[in-house]
Amino acid sequence: MELERPENYGIIPEFRVDPIVVLLLGFITCGLYLIYWNIKVAQVLNAVAGKEVISQPIAIFSGCCMPVNLYFYYLAGKEGLPKVYERTGEREKDQSTLLLVLGFLFPMVAAMIVQGDINKLYK
Repeated sequence: MELERPENYGIIPEFRVDPIVVLLLGFITCGLYLIYWNIKVAQVLNAVAGKEVISQPIAIFSGCCMPVNLYFYYLAGKEGLPKVYERTGEREKDQSTLLLVLGFLFPMVAAMIVQGDINKLYK
């Protein structure tokens, strides 16, 4: 018995934003933009991986709760971005530790790194 998949399964939603814009909007909105950004990035990473890597509740709460924020960046670096590298033909690397540290100290810079890698999907 085969499970039915939604029609849009495997379609990668386009979320191309200049990483500098992510940084600026993050600062200007005092981090509120990052809640929206987390939701959109979770959708892209889930589509690229073909499974739920980052759930919507984690994406939403990571914008306002530090431990969840660190978990978001860990998942993005450990499970989401390797699939992006696979799709773009780049050398696979584990960015989870870097994103975890930057997510703690400078979350907007970690967001810039993730956004830069996601933008490579659309070239």
